[in-house]
Amino acid sequence: MNASHAVVRVLVVDDDALVRAGLSMMLSGLADVRVVGEVSDGADVLVAVDEHHPDVVLMDIRMPRVDGLAATATLRARPEAPQVIVMTTFDSDDHILKAMRAGASGFLLKHTPPPDIVDAIRRVAAGEPMLSPDVLRRMMSYVAAAGVDPRRARARAALDRLSEGERAVAALVGKGHTNAEIGKELSISVATVKAYVSRLLTKLDLNNRVQIALLVHDASDA
Repeated sequence: MNASHAVVRVLVVDDDALVRAGLSMMLSGLADVRVVGEVSDGADVLVAVDEHHPDVVLMDIRMPRVDGLAATATLRARPEAPQVIVMTTFDSDDHILKAMRAGASGFLLKHTPPPDIVDAIRRVAAGEPMLSPDVLRRMMSYVAAAGVDPRRARARAALDRLSEGERAVAALVGKGHTNAEIGKELSISVATVKAYVSRLLTKLDLNNRVQIALLVHDASDA
């Protein structure tokens, strides 16, 4: 994702024409956000991304041919992929977890107030995932309720490869802290935090910090 644009370029993906129109209208009055394209199915996402070069994709989950979770996973596997915010009417922990594992940087309900949607777009474009404490708590509870997961051993093995400093940063990412909050907690600069996060993504073969948080929770007994 290229967050250097003065204007955040947004692609809207939803099979409901009214939802697409509503989001486009809501964002049209902003000076720093512009809807550059709309598509009605996950099957059309890759072509639309190649054509419009968005920074952020607002992705519906339920669509007729290719759902948003599959489209997100395919898109985020590409180099220099845009960030994805999954939007849905289905407020289920399973959807949230699947969206994050697919590589989404945020999860919003469609009835989220417009200012919060705009804030999420700006944050995600700037490299700060929309991982609210409420969503984080729900993910932790859901993972814990699932019982012993084969992911746990893999997650712990991955974290064991990290240095002490990297594990400290990963733990705070897992709590949903921003770069500034992590820097304050560990008494290091924001630039150093960003360097740590980049190193974590490379070492752990992940594509965003939300997946770092999921890995931390997978490894936890909580």
